[in-house]
Amino acid sequence: MKHSGLLLILGIIVALIPGAAALDVVATTSVLWDAVQEIGGDEVNVIYIADPTVCPHLQGDILPGLIQRNAAKLEKADLFLAHNTTMDFATMQAVEKFRDSNGYGKTRWTILKPDASWNTPETALELTDTVLGWLKAADGRNSKTYEERAKQYKEKIIAAGSLAEEEKELLAKKYTVVMAWQREPVEDWLGLNVIDIYAPEFALGGNKTPAKVVDALKADPQKLYALDLLPGGGKIYVIENMQSGEMAKGIAEALEDMAIYANRVIFTNFPKSLEGVDSIPDVLAYNKNLILN
Repeated sequence: MKHSGLLLILGIIVALIPGAAALDVVATTSVLWDAVQEIGGDEVNVIYIADPTVCPHLQGDILPGLIQRNAAKLEKADLFLAHNTTMDFATMQAVEKFRDSNGYGKTRWTILKPDASWNTPETALELTDTVLGWLKAADGRNSKTYEERAKQYKEKIIAAGSLAEEEKELLAKKYTVVMAWQREPVEDWLGLNVIDIYAPEFALGGNKTPAKVVDALKADPQKLYALDLLPGGGKIYVIENMQSGEMAKGIAEALEDMAIYANRVIFTNFPKSLEGVDSIPDVLAYNKNLILN
């Protein structure tokens, strides 16, 4: 009886220690990490693997070091989370290889639905609901806590992504040539006028490389001269994607050669990619302000 009583007391003490019975979560990216840590709070211990400053599918050379840095966390986890796209296939494979080689057992991934994104307020809210569902399924006893934190997180997303009417009116007067990965937020959320998009050679059949976009712009300069740029600041924004590397210098130079002012700005896709950009709401606010300010 004494032992039973002691075990009961120890159980209560452990339950009261923050993080003592927390879910251990491994995420491929800082996107998933942010939603988990915001919703999970003290009820989760979560890490991310991929470097948020570089597109995950470009990290083959640095993945071994990233895996070793997080080796202790990869032995056991309650959840392994991934986008399950070409973006993070390499990260998933690196985690699986490490765990297999160390005899940790099969890695069972919980994955997003195909083509899920997060870089608009709408898609960030959808991601929140998905992650909330994952955490509730894994840890039902804290469902109410997760729901309350998810509500608070959604409020942050909405605040960061909101646009005043005068901002919407201004943005609707602006024109851009934009990296394909950023077209959705630029066009569907911010409402800029997209003249053209560009992408790496491996994407879109290789038909939208920066060089081919430059050729298309030069082939029809009158199309650009016909645009009323003055209400939107008298320039064309050339929007890059930070994680894809510098791609648009030639596009900006081509516009300048045609006597059109080009303003290059670099959007980010991932929390923790820049100082002060620590969350998905921060990503939304940062990108929005690059165009508004």
